[in-house]
Amino acid sequence: MSTDAQTRRAGSVPGPAGGPAQGADPAGQLLRRLTVLPAMLVLAWLLVSLPLLLLGVFRPLPMLVLSVPLAAGLVLAVLRWVPQASPPDPASLPDPAGWAERARTPWWVLIALVVIAAGFGADQFIYHAQQIIIMRDPASYIQFGNWLAGHGSLPIPADRAAFGPAHQVLHFKSFAFYQVGGTVVPQFMAGLPMLLAGGFWAGGVSTAVAMGALFGALGVLAFGGLVARLAGPRWAPLAALVLALSLPEQLTSRSTYSEPVVQILFLGGLCLIIDSLLARGRGAQVAAALGGLAVGMTLLVRIDGASDVLPLIPYIGLLLIGRRPQAVPMLGGLVAGGLYGVVDGLLLSRPYLHTIKSSLVPLALVGIVVVLATVAAVVVLRERGLPEITGSWLPNAAAALAFVVTLGFIVRPYVQTTHTAVTGATRQVIASFQRDNHLLVDPTRTYYEISLHGVFWYIGVPAVLLGTLGAAVLARRCVRGRAPAWTLPLMIFAWTIVTTLYRPSITPDQPWASRRLVPAVLPGFILLAVWALPWLTGWLRRHDYDRVFRAGVGTVGVAALIIPAVMTTYGLGIKPGGPLGVRPTSTTVAFTRTYRGEAAAIARLCTAIPGNASVLIVDGSVADHLSEVVRGMCDVPVARLPRWTPTPAQVRDVVSSIRQAGRQPVLLAAKKSELTRYGGSVREVMALRIVQDGHTLTTPPKTTWTVPFNVWMTEPPR
Repeated sequence: MSTDAQTRRAGSVPGPAGGPAQGADPAGQLLRRLTVLPAMLVLAWLLVSLPLLLLGVFRPLPMLVLSVPLAAGLVLAVLRWVPQASPPDPASLPDPAGWAERARTPWWVLIALVVIAAGFGADQFIYHAQQIIIMRDPASYIQFGNWLAGHGSLPIPADRAAFGPAHQVLHFKSFAFYQVGGTVVPQFMAGLPMLLAGGFWAGGVSTAVAMGALFGALGVLAFGGLVARLAGPRWAPLAALVLALSLPEQLTSRSTYSEPVVQILFLGGLCLIIDSLLARGRGAQVAAALGGLAVGMTLLVRIDGASDVLPLIPYIGLLLIGRRPQAVPMLGGLVAGGLYGVVDGLLLSRPYLHTIKSSLVPLALVGIVVVLATVAAVVVLRERGLPEITGSWLPNAAAALAFVVTLGFIVRPYVQTTHTAVTGATRQVIASFQRDNHLLVDPTRTYYEISLHGVFWYIGVPAVLLGTLGAAVLARRCVRGRAPAWTLPLMIFAWTIVTTLYRPSITPDQPWASRRLVPAVLPGFILLAVWALPWLTGWLRRHDYDRVFRAGVGTVGVAALIIPAVMTTYGLGIKPGGPLGVRPTSTTVAFTRTYRGEAAAIARLCTAIPGNASVLIVDGSVADHLSEVVRGMCDVPVARLPRWTPTPAQVRDVVSSIRQAGRQPVLLAAKKSELTRYGGSVREVMALRIVQDGHTLTTPPKTTWTVPFNVWMTEPPR
């Protein structure tokens, strides 16, 4: 059956431009619009931000003048065209039987989805972190965004002249900030920092560090919209709730991670692409173009997203072979969004791309092969069309492959122990984690072989098993051409799940490593599991199982999706004791605010540093963590000497050189004893006990770590 025929089967009454009648399903139409609006707002900001940043005029006024009309235009496009998409295609739903009675979306579905997303955002805001001192990526993004908000251009000047003649022996780099000649270049892509800059403009650092909660809530909302389109609206609240309860989603939404923003664009883009397949006329083309643009723009936020985007290329090839009107607009949107990421990487983040070239080069080669193979397939098959699948062996093989792959990941820990070459710093970090976890010290271990265990921990074994079942059934349908709306989502989620679990490419401590699961792995498993559950109950009905048994299976299935996430996130368990012999316990990080107090501590540090100071950090650790904080937030030049612990003679030479430049030398260190030899009033300007996320390697995290962070300062006298 053709896709057009399946679309007509959806039973919609034609409205303007061939779409369904307006008002036929008001709650469903509002749900569709609402769940893609976050992607449109993020797109509007990013589309304007990068050109202004490249021109060196990334400022509030031009951003508002240009982004607000663009946002209004994109929102109007969604309001105009997305309502013309048909209801979900019954052929893509888990249980098409009885679809006519459930075609309308109940208002409770929309209300529940909004309440879950808003409640999730509120919870993450209450417990949001203050990662400002650079220890891991969220603080790096904050410092990047802070610089953009205050200066509107890149690269960052090193201000060498502020250190006099000695500047030639000084270094200006630090964690996540590279030194390139006389400038400093931030690590990572500019997408998230450009969004965070808006938070700095709106309310300073306190607003910026809380923006993760907003992004996380919008990501959950977008995911609910995708589930409504593919599994049916009534299942959207359950799926959104499971995602919101998972610890990785909470971790990345409490700090300024890039993954929730990627969710907004990636999942929102998939929603629009699905809408485009079920729409007609201009609506199909507009939705396809916006969907391709949103998915492609993920590269501007997270360069790793290039791998997730790859399946879209052969999919567009399929549309071109089928002469679908969505193909060219979708390709144009994907290329335009991808070019934003490429331009950012080559012009603004080249040192970062160089450091990860061992991953990027193979990915680029795979991308070239995929493009060439797709072009060849389009050339050969465009006239003759795709071959018709007549037998059962190929659909059955596709279904079996889902089980084989999952079984392979289950067996993997018993047949493989993964290792990799590591640098000296990484070796020390991994070794310290292993000692604290009472594990054999082997810093080359990556623990990639237990990557599926992370999914078990965070959403449970039932979600993986149901997700595998869903993938198998859908693979069979898609190969037969019976679930066109599912073709791209299944391709993308299957590819991303397999590649991410095979090689997570991240320091393996939890919950840090769990961020890799957030953009697509957890949403993919949850979506497939939620689809499989009603399919299973429908299968039971078709095989004459009574209603009570089916209801029991459905209830157990829902509980099996919710309970594991709750148990891990909130640390539920039992211990011996109490009048019954056992008692419930809870050891959790869900109610702990990490990295708290950093904003106030940095404000005090900046107040202590004179305005005409040139800061020399004489302790290597403090220099790594604080150099960009002092440069960007205290707005004074900062440098370090090449050696981790410089000699007194080297420090005195730099102090003298700073005075020659007409500025006040200021020295910072981690200990008072490091500064007393240089004279002046040595005083403690920062005394923090930083509550960090835990660092477990073979178990889910249940506790946090506390580390001291002290900074001492002196102004050497003449």
